[in-house]
Amino acid sequence: MSQTTTAGAVAPSRLTTTPVLRYVPGILLLVVIGFAGKWAQSELKAIGTATDTHLPDIEYVLWAIVIGLAIVNTAGLHPIFRPGIGTYEFWLKIGIVLLGARFILGDLAKVGGISLALILIDGTIAVTTVLLLTRAFGLKPKLGTLLAIGTAICGVSAIIAGKGAIEADDEDSGYSIAAILALGAVALFSFPAIGHLLGLGQHTFGLWAGLAVDNTAETTATGAIYGTKAQDIAVLVKSTRNALIGFVVLGFALYWARRGQATGVSGGIGARARFVWSKFPKFVLGYIAISALATWGAFSKADITSLGNLSKWAFLLTFAGVGLNTDIRAFAKSGFRPLAVGALSLAVVAVTSLLLVLGATSVFDLE
Repeated sequence: MSQTTTAGAVAPSRLTTTPVLRYVPGILLLVVIGFAGKWAQSELKAIGTATDTHLPDIEYVLWAIVIGLAIVNTAGLHPIFRPGIGTYEFWLKIGIVLLGARFILGDLAKVGGISLALILIDGTIAVTTVLLLTRAFGLKPKLGTLLAIGTAICGVSAIIAGKGAIEADDEDSGYSIAAILALGAVALFSFPAIGHLLGLGQHTFGLWAGLAVDNTAETTATGAIYGTKAQDIAVLVKSTRNALIGFVVLGFALYWARRGQATGVSGGIGARARFVWSKFPKFVLGYIAISALATWGAFSKADITSLGNLSKWAFLLTFAGVGLNTDIRAFAKSGFRPLAVGALSLAVVAVTSLLLVLGATSVFDLE
C-alpha cells in the first residue's frame, strides 16, 4: 500500500522505484482497457445477433478510448499507473513501424509523393491561418508559433520540439499542448462521422485524416475507426508530415533568432543539418526499412499477417493510452482564446485538406 507524505501527496511505492517494474501497473491497465474494448465490440455484435437487432458495429478502438476517457475523467488515476500509461507513444511507434510491411516501396513513393505535395499546400494554409488568428485573438506570438507548428506538423511532439528551439516559456507550451490535445479528441470523434456522411472511401478518408488530424496517435485511431485501409493510409500520410518537423522547427527558430528572441542554430549548413536530424522522428526510418524488406520479398504472406497482428496489439495499448491521457478538466485551464484559435484553425484545415484530397483522388484515381 502506498504511503502518504505530510504534504498530502502520495509517495511512490517500492514497486514504482524499481526501474522496470514501475511500468508494469500502467501497462497492465492499458492491456485491460484494450481487452475491454475488444470485449465490448464483440458483445455488442453478439447481442445484435441474438436479438436480431441491427446494432452499430462500434470498433474496439473507440471503445478503448471511451473507457480510458471515462476512467481518467471520473475516478482519476493513481500515480502508480502514470509511468506505464506514458509508454503508449512507444507502442504507437512500434505499431507504425510494423505497418510498413503492408506497403512496398513503390506504393510508399506514390502515395507519399502525392501526400507530400498536399502537405506542403495544407501546411502553408495551416500556418498562415493560425498566425493570422493569433493576431486577431491577441495571443502571445510565441504561443501562436507553437500552435502553428502543432497544427501544421505533428501535434504535441512538434510543440515540444519547437518550445526549446524558439525558447518559449512553459505557459505557452502548456496552453498549446492542451489546445492541440482537445482538438485531437474532437477530430477523433467527428471525422469518422463526417466521412460516413459524405460517403468517403477508405483511401480518401485515410488521406484526409493523415492531413488534418494533428497528433499521430489520434490520426492512427481516427483511421482505425474508419477501417484498416484508412488507418494504413492515414499513418503513411502522417509519417510524411512527421518527417518535416525538423525543417519547420528550424525555420521558426531562425525567425525568432533574427528578432533577437531566441539563440538560434549556431554554425553553417552542417549545424543546421544536425539540428534537423535531431528533430527527425526516427521511427519513420523503421517504417521505411520494414517496407523495403517487404518489397525485397523478405516476408512471406504469413509473416506479413503476423506483423499486422503484432501492430494491432501495439495499437491496442496505444488507443487505451489515448483515452487515459485525455483529461477534459485540464483543457479548461488553457483558457478560451488558444482553444478558439485552434478550433477555427482545425475547421479551416479540415475543409481545405478535404477539398485537396477530393481533387487528388479524382485526378490520380487513388480510390
